[in-house]
Amino acid sequence: MRLPARYAPLLFGALLSAIMVTIVSAFVIVVSQGFRDGFLTQWVRSCLTTWPVAFVSVTLLAPQVRKLVALITEPG
Repeated sequence: MRLPARYAPLLFGALLSAIMVTIVSAFVIVVSQGFRDGFLTQWVRSCLTTWPVAFVSVTLLAPQVRKLVALITEPG
């Protein structure tokens, strides 16, 4: 089953933000605290609490960022 194309911007925002949050939160935890007991629990908690902010940010900012990139780059 495939989703209608009208959901593409939301799906893009959801996937990109989820990927970024999992990578960045793991990196920040490892750099600041190292691998230790409870890492996985802390990582999951961090992802669950920061993902909504990242999702809304990516979804709202993506159109403006695309426009900015189009202004900065030459047409293909």
